Amino acid sequence: MSSVGIGQRPQNRRQQVVKFLWIGIWLAYLSAPVGDLLHGGHSDGVRVLGWIGLVAFVAWYFALVFRTGRGETNGVVLGSVAVLAAQSTVLALTLGREWLVLFVYVAISSGAALPFHLARWTIPAVSALLTGVAFVVPGGTSFLWGLLFPALLGGFSMTGVRQLIRTTIELREARATVAHLAANEERLRLARDLHDLLGHSLSLITLKSELAGRMLPGHPEKAAQQVADIEQVSRQALVDVREAVTGYRRPRLTAELAGAKVALTAAGVTAGLPAEDPDLSGVPEESESALAWALREAVTNVVRHSGAGRCTVDLVRRQTLDGPVLELSVEDNGSGGAGNGPGNGLTGLTERLEKAGGTLEAGGSRQGFRLVARVPAGPAADVGSAP
Repeated sequence: MSSVGIGQRPQNRRQQVVKFLWIGIWLAYLSAPVGDLLHGGHSDGVRVLGWIGLVAFVAWYFALVFRTGRGETNGVVLGSVAVLAAQSTVLALTLGREWLVLFVYVAISSGAALPFHLARWTIPAVSALLTGVAFVVPGGTSFLWGLLFPALLGGFSMTGVRQLIRTTIELREARATVAHLAANEERLRLARDLHDLLGHSLSLITLKSELAGRMLPGHPEKAAQQVADIEQVSRQALVDVREAVTGYRRPRLTAELAGAKVALTAAGVTAGLPAEDPDLSGVPEESESALAWALREAVTNVVRHSGAGRCTVDLVRRQTLDGPVLELSVEDNGSGGAGNGPGNGLTGLTERLEKAGGTLEAGGSRQGFRLVARVPAGPAADVGSAP
């Protein structure tokens, strides 16, 4: 950024210049002390001391405002404000009422440099000190009302500006955190998609490659068909990966059922699948997509890990108290289990189903291994309505 606000530390030379100019504009109100030194009839020695006092005050004021936000303790800032207040008191008492304006700068620097729980006390304290000195300095009461209100208003305005800047910084940090979390979620989604896509496709390519190798000596025509299938699967895998990367891939349950039959048959597993295409009327796209991923992951695990000779896939629609659900069950008679806890595939699958409002159950059965995935198949049912 090219600008910097009160309460923020300048990060580069440009910001330092901008902040210096912004603070320097308000030094125009020091025209009264400067005019007093030039035309107030003071002796040369008093003028020299007056100029030294004014330069010291401005230098300390700049140092306090410029160092705001650099991590100083409240005690150090309070001490700096006290030094400014002491300088203002000495100069006003010794040089006259024109120097009472310095208290306005003390109040403003207090509001700009101190947190509100301290500034709410220091600003009235500086204003009270201004009032006391004004009653002591000859003719000071005529300047008092013109300075007391700017001191209070300017000081408390700076506390509001400081809080506004702090809130802006917190919002920027929160926005950065949200962006980081969104990036992590997108990376997790991409990892799940690539795992599901490549795991299934590469397993099928491996199986068909093995079949082609065995068929090549005696049945070159059948081997050529397997090679053609490998090419088709590879091309489809490439398309799926590209769509997954762009975030537009939504697998369809009907296509996954057809793909499951091809994969199981190629692996020598007897496939028992629904005879007809499933009725997906009223099923949300998110639910269908999650169930399609579940079928793909389940079939991939059967082909790669189970050693099963038979796999049964059922898809039924059930009515529950929470509304209609679509239930997918994949059961095999293999010896392979879930291993030592859920792997990346089942973990990612559980996350997908939970996002769609569904559930996943996976574990051993009497025959082998069974996976059951459920997703909402329509709007939630009204519990109070008649069945």
